[in-house]
Amino acid sequence: MPREAPDAARINDMLTYSRFVVTYVSGATEQQYLANQQLRHSVERCVELIGEAASKVTDGLRSACPDIPWRRIIGQRNVLAHGYNVIDDRAIWLLVSAEIPKLIPQLESVLRELTAER
Repeated sequence: MPREAPDAARINDMLTYSRFVVTYVSGATEQQYLANQQLRHSVERCVELIGEAASKVTDGLRSACPDIPWRRIIGQRNVLAHGYNVIDDRAIWLLVSAEIPKLIPQLESVLRELTAER
């Protein structure tokens, strides 16, 4: 795996905001999520920040970690940041309830490898 200190910081940011998202939606149902504008906005901002950090990860690390859906993560950030039409709240719910929990152990593994190299 490439050794880049900035990559460790970016992966740490992705991990931090992913954990925030999981904490925010913990115990919530889809209906509760959809009904709570403050929760949706908080989650959307975290997803945006995850994508922003992902966009700054070096190509070398992205290539070394092909199981992480870099393009989808960055693409979702772009949708949220630039407001392409309307945000699909149900799609965001599926992302944060099913995909982000799977992303966390991947990011933890990458971060362990990056910090072990120092």
